[in-house]
Amino acid sequence: MYKVDLPVDESALQAVERRRAAEAERKSRIFNPRARVIGVDLRVLQKQQEEKRERLDMDQQRDMARDLLRLSLDEMAMQQKKEEEELRRELAQDLVQYRAIHQRAEDGRDADINYCRQGASNVSVSDSDSALGPASMQVFLGEGINENEKKRAQMEMNERNLRAQREERKKQEREQKNRELLTGRELVEKDLRAVQLNALEEECKRAAHIALSHYNQAQAEERMEREQQERLRREGEELAEVRYMVTSDLLTERTEAAKRKTESSAEGPQVLTDRWKGMTPQQISDIHRKIKEQCLEKERLQEMERQRDVAWDYHLTEQARQQEREENRDKELQRERRIQLDKHNQQLAQEQQTHQHYLDKQLYTNRPTVQYFTQFGTSSR
Repeated sequence: MYKVDLPVDESALQAVERRRAAEAERKSRIFNPRARVIGVDLRVLQKQQEEKRERLDMDQQRDMARDLLRLSLDEMAMQQKKEEEELRRELAQDLVQYRAIHQRAEDGRDADINYCRQGASNVSVSDSDSALGPASMQVFLGEGINENEKKRAQMEMNERNLRAQREERKKQEREQKNRELLTGRELVEKDLRAVQLNALEEECKRAAHIALSHYNQAQAEERMEREQQERLRREGEELAEVRYMVTSDLLTERTEAAKRKTESSAEGPQVLTDRWKGMTPQQISDIHRKIKEQCLEKERLQEMERQRDVAWDYHLTEQARQQEREENRDKELQRERRIQLDKHNQQLAQEQQTHQHYLDKQLYTNRPTVQYFTQFGTSSR
């Protein structure tokens, strides 16, 4: 067998290198503590920002292109409209010219009907139609007779028609101007009428306001007059009442009036409050006696209330002392429980310390080295 040097497959080597580069990039991304702990992928965020910026630029360029296209389309539409109007005007002019040249009245079907009116009776031919026959007719009706006069008449007719059209157009323009002037005059008159109506409305409002002010002033004056009359009437009534009270039996203290009323009463003696002039000495002594009795009764009640308050205070003091003794007893019990709990906690701490010492010194003696921890996190898979 011959030894042949085969070429090395570069594609396989390139694929291996690509995988190695992808693995290295994946390791740098996965084992990056900032990206792993905080959870922020700066490259993806930057890529998203670039994509958003490109999208915004594309949208702006598309909007600008649409605006330019809209402007160009508007210009094209205006140009097309102008061209159509120009073409329509030229067609109208060509139509008028065509009608003036090719659609003359003497070239119509019924032109020979009126031919006898234009002096065609003087036409003479060399030979008669009977001699030449129908196929050898040399002159037809309305043909070749007074051609120049007919053309001149046709031109004059065209000029008259054109002059009539110009006059009609001028007349229409004058009428349009007159209509515009009339419309403007009507608008001015309407504006003037509106101004006059506004002025009249303001004048009416001013007059109504003045009338309302006068009416309110009259009402105020009438109310003041009525209040003054009411005040005078009330003052007169008060003066009459004062005069009556001054001259009555109530203020003059006439005892005869009260006695007279009492003696004339059918039910016996009774007290008339509006004419009563005071109490008798016996009634006054009875009142003083009642007042003394009430004072003694009040002092007795106050003494009983004071004794009851003293007894209640003594009872409250005894209850407070009993409550204080119970609180001291509870505090002593709590202190004893706290001492027992501290002793129990110390015992538990000592047992925990002994157990931890056992774990550290006897059970877990084979501690891991640095090589044990470095074997982790070496691959992204």
